[in-house]
Formats: sequence, C-alpha cells, structure tokens
Amino acid sequence: MPLESAFYVVRPVDEEFRGAMARGDSIVLVKGARQMGKTSLLGRGLHQARRAGARVVGTDFQTLSPVHLATAEALFGKLADSVADQLDLEVGPEEVWHPRRGPGENFKRYWCRVVLPAIEGNVVWGLDEVDRLFTCDFASEVFGLFRSLHNERVLEPDGPWRRLTLAIAYATEAHLFITDIHQSPFNVGTRLTLEEFTREQIADLNERYGSPLQGEAEIDRFAHLVGGQPYLVRRGLHEMVVHEVDLATLEAQADRDEGIYGDHLRRMLVLLARDPALCDVVREVLRGKPCPSLEGFYRLRSAGVIAGGSAQDARPRCQLYARYLAQHLL
Repeated sequence: MPLESAFYVVRPVDEEFRGAMARGDSIVLVKGARQMGKTSLLGRGLHQARRAGARVVGTDFQTLSPVHLATAEALFGKLADSVADQLDLEVGPEEVWHPRRGPGENFKRYWCRVVLPAIEGNVVWGLDEVDRLFTCDFASEVFGLFRSLHNERVLEPDGPWRRLTLAIAYATEAHLFITDIHQSPFNVGTRLTLEEFTREQIADLNERYGSPLQGEAEIDRFAHLVGGQPYLVRRGLHEMVVHEVDLATLEAQADRDEGIYGDHLRRMLVLLARDPALCDVVREVLRGKPCPSLEGFYRLRSAGVIAGGSAQDARPRCQLYARYLAQHLL
C-alpha cells in the first residue's frame, strides 16, 4: 500500500520491525501468507531506515526474469549490478569478479571489498518474495550465503558486516525446502510473523471507510466471511463503499468466479490444482477431518488456505474459502 495511505493498519509487528531496523539486526525475517501485507510492511521499514540515515537497497525477486534465475552466476551477477546501481557505486562488480571463484564468493567479496567500504553508516538490503528461489537448484547456495553474512557478524562483531542488515520477506514454510538447517537464514536473526486483522482492527478500518458495515452484527458477519485476511477485508470494504453494495449482496456474490474476489479465489484454486496431493488434503479438511499430512498442513497454512494450530484442528481459513473450495473440490 502507498506510504501515505489512510487505510494502512498498524499491527504490533510494525513496531517490532521498526525496532529491528533501529538496532541494526543482522537478519530480519518477515513471514506471512500471500496478500497479508509483507511488501507494505517491508516498504515502510525501508522508508524509515532511509529517514534514519541508512542506505537502502531493494530487491523484489518477482521482477527477476527466468534468465536471472537460471544459474547462481546469473543471479549473483544481477544482484551485484543492482546493488552497484542503487548505491551509485563507481566500482562495478566486474572489476572484482574472478572466474576461478564461485559466484557466491564473488558476490560476498564485492560487498566486503567495494560496497561496505564505499558507504558510511548502515546499509539495509530489503529482499521481497524470496519464495521464488526455493525451487531453484542453487537455492541452498544463495541462502547459505545469507546465513554466512549473519555468521560473520557473530565471529567478528566489530567487522564491516555489522553495518549490513538483511530484511527478508517470504511466505512459504522454509523448512520444507531447506535441507540443511545450518545453511539456512530462516532460523537465525529476528523472526516476525504477520497475523490476520483482529475484529477490532476490522471495525477500525470499517470506520475509516465511512462505516459501510452498519453495526456490530454486520462487522461480525463480515469477519466470519473473510476472516482477518487483509486483502479480503480491504477489498470488501472498498467494494461496499465505491459500488454501494450492502453486506447481504456481498455475502451472496462473494464466492462467485465473476465476483469481486474471483481473481483471488481462482488463483488459489489453480495453485492447488498443480498438486493433487494438496487437493486431497483440502478435501479432508473441508469434510471436517484432521489434516492427513503434516507437510500438507504447513504448506496450506503458509499459503493462507487453512488455519489452525496443528494438523488435528486444521480448518478452512474463512467461510469464503470453505464455500468456494467446496464448490470446486467436493
């Protein structure tokens, strides 16, 4: 969401993120399901870091082309070029890149020999949508490098790496893809999780939109329909205001493919359809049974499809998801 948006909901995790930036933590992990507000939180954190005097680099892995994700050499080269460009460095990565070194070593060497010496003060590197790397053959090499930067700070507290903070936003359960936990950045540093909006936050946001939900009973019905999923909440309130739709009409049309949530729901169904085993897990949950697969439970929960503290009490995330998925999977 735009930095100046009047509809941004500040959650406790916002203050935790600001604190981590202010302390200059080595790695700050921001985890949440799709469309939970990770990018908005990351953007605000990076903005605050700039205002505090830090130099900021931003990388959105969704914007990288397949060519950049084909090999580790291509990815690290692209990242190094982007760092040099965003920080206006006079010495480019090609001047320290050596073919006898691995791409990760070249990239790390560029940071140590060129980037950090050229910058006074702290540097914050924001990495969004790193999920895209999880299925790459060289993912462990990239994440191992991120972990090594954290380890460098531990081994040499007064060294140059103390001035670098990695802020990493991701959605997928990392442990399903990282085979060596000692080569993972996902179990060190500061770990933050984006939660759903509370009922109180939904009520507050309703007021900011001019109270299209009229009264406590309607707020409860709306919260039951969409849960606290930030995108669903905002989109629903926006629709009610702009198109003068009442709650009963919204409820009746919400699970239709041509409805206001159609794109969101179809995307969820398409992703599920790629994995028949996950579809089977969802069917069991829709029937009110425990989640039959622990891995399936974690994957579906991280994707925001189901909720629950364990596989035994797994349930559809909200009434909207239950209705839509039941139509298509049962």
